[in-house]
Amino acid sequence: MDDFKRRLNESVQLKLSVALSVGILFVALVAGVFSFLSAFDEAHELQDDVLRQVAQLMDRQRLSPSPPDSGTRSKDGDEESRVIVQHLGDANPTSVAVDDGGLLALPATLADGLHTLDVGGETFRVLVKTMAAGERIAVAQESGFRNEIARVGALRTVMPFLILVPVLLLIVADLVRKMFRPIAALSEEIDQRAEQALHPIEDRHLPVEVRPFVVAINRLLTRVGQSMESQRRFVADAAHELRSPLTALSLQAERLADTEMSVPARERLTVLCQGIERGRNLLDQLLTLARAQSVAESPKSPISVQGIYRRVLEDLMPLAEARHIDIGVEGTQDAHVWVGELDMIAVVKNLVDNAIRYTPEGGRVDLSVSMEERRAGLHIKDTGPGIPLAERGRVFDPFYRTLGSEQIGSGLGLSIVQTIADRIGAEILFDFSDQQKQTGLDVTVLFPVTVPAHATQQ
Repeated sequence: MDDFKRRLNESVQLKLSVALSVGILFVALVAGVFSFLSAFDEAHELQDDVLRQVAQLMDRQRLSPSPPDSGTRSKDGDEESRVIVQHLGDANPTSVAVDDGGLLALPATLADGLHTLDVGGETFRVLVKTMAAGERIAVAQESGFRNEIARVGALRTVMPFLILVPVLLLIVADLVRKMFRPIAALSEEIDQRAEQALHPIEDRHLPVEVRPFVVAINRLLTRVGQSMESQRRFVADAAHELRSPLTALSLQAERLADTEMSVPARERLTVLCQGIERGRNLLDQLLTLARAQSVAESPKSPISVQGIYRRVLEDLMPLAEARHIDIGVEGTQDAHVWVGELDMIAVVKNLVDNAIRYTPEGGRVDLSVSMEERRAGLHIKDTGPGIPLAERGRVFDPFYRTLGSEQIGSGLGLSIVQTIADRIGAEILFDFSDQQKQTGLDVTVLFPVTVPAHATQQ
């Protein structure tokens, strides 16, 4: 009961349904009682009219009630339904023999009109009438039978309420559910939106009562979009502004390295150059992250994964050769994906760059493509230490680096990959490349695919 009260207070739909149902039941109850009483009284009026018509027929036809035959019974045995017609004062007031077809013991002093009398322990409705010839007759019928007929007729009148009210309650519940369906659809639409989908919500198909709420949400989305755009612009502008002094420092360090200096000074200069290079890499990653977080245009045509692999390997091959790492593409399987070219290059380049940096010298990095349930799978395997299961939930956080790592990096590579994957609907999976030793990293990125244009034309 407490749970129902809580749901009733929290749900407008349930509260409206219950309120309408209670209102309908109350109105139906009042209308049913009123209809029953009205039909009951009207049935009694009709039965009284029957008594009047019998008395009028007796007077018009100048009929005289014949003495009943006490030795006979009604053939159908329905004694309660018969109408008794007798001269007033014919019977002994101290006796009644209705069950035997006899007369009622009625007082001779009864006035003309309708009376409800208790005769011999039974109630009768009696009409007393003085006929044109001067004789007085009594037309009577048992009240129990009259009441039963009236109740049956009244119940028939109320029967439509008993049948239609439950149907009406079901219709009301269905109408309320349908009325709130646009709100549920609106909630589902907003819930399924991507983080970068801040375009206004269409409100033309929504009820007028909900539109102010949607207008407020659209204004909030506009403010959030402006705030996010300001943050991205600030990051991009800051990175651009910092590039110039870092480039100048790098040039000065290179000139300084050409001069003669002591061994300790050269060691410090080497550390300085490494710091400058790390800063430049961080700025490049910040710019890439800012671009990944912005809303990109939809690709107009699919791109080849093998083509992206070749372009990335051309850029990163010097780094792999410097670390004596065997890197290459396995197999000739190719796939065409509906992804922007810059996004695809950023994803593959960051994953391959991480694989090269975290793989020990003399290790191996393999790239391959597979088709899995109408999705293209990009696989990048290395022989490095891999990512422990306990840390896989945090590796996508910005600036997070695996514990114990001695590699120089910004900690933004996987964050960039995750941002792009969320925006384009891709899925990232991690596994060990060597299951027995629980070492190495096998990264799989599942992209949506499409049929190449030339295949469609065929």
